[in-house]
Amino acid sequence: MSLFDGLRFRNVSSTIHKFDPRAKFIYVCTLFVMAVLFNQLIPLLILFFSQIPLVILAKVKKEWVRLIRGSIFFATLIFVMNVLSLYFYGGHRSLASIIEYSSAMTFRFIVLVESFSIFFLTTSPDMLGLSLEQMGVPYEFCFAFTTAIRFVPVLAEEAQTIIDAQRARGLEFDRGSFIKKIRNYVPILIPLIVNAIRRSLELAEAMESRAWGAVKKRTNLYTLKMSRRDYAFISISIFMLAVSICVRLFVPIPNLIQA
Repeated sequence: MSLFDGLRFRNVSSTIHKFDPRAKFIYVCTLFVMAVLFNQLIPLLILFFSQIPLVILAKVKKEWVRLIRGSIFFATLIFVMNVLSLYFYGGHRSLASIIEYSSAMTFRFIVLVESFSIFFLTTSPDMLGLSLEQMGVPYEFCFAFTTAIRFVPVLAEEAQTIIDAQRARGLEFDRGSFIKKIRNYVPILIPLIVNAIRRSLELAEAMESRAWGAVKKRTNLYTLKMSRRDYAFISISIFMLAVSICVRLFVPIPNLIQA
């Protein structure tokens, strides 16, 4: 469950935490576009290592490392599937080029996970919902989105607790055939679903007790305002995107096997 733990907000006093959520969201979107633009390993490695200073400034190194460890399984799966598909259906490509291309696709996934990790680790769900509301998104959608962000890590923790409890009762998850392993997770899914339904009912009762939706025009205690620092961060993100587009269109990017 370390993958979900690396996406939970950490209330730390840092420079990255003080940025406006809208500025960080634009940064994530530009990084997403830059990662999709390239299918070579060299630029994706540059994108990966360029985000490490942000992780250090945000003071979330432990959570970031935990997230990268949690995503190793999916990264390995992406690498293996690309190698197999290109080896059998990719024509007459060499094994070295297949491995390099598969590594590039794997690092593309890691770069996307890394960027979203920085965003969610440094952005409070309350501030994120407030920024969406100020951007004109209906409050119902903002509330649903922020609630999902809050409860996904909570459900992950509950799932880990249930797994530990079932193991303490002697349930073994790693033995038996593939069908047997799937059946072993039924005692985890049923309590998890029951707890999720119970939590949703408690949330609904809390919303009704606070007269949620009684007033159509809501007011907020805080109002987000973009500062010069936020505009500078947005400008840097857009500049990086423009440079990436120019490099993709006009600069030939060498492969490592040819370097």
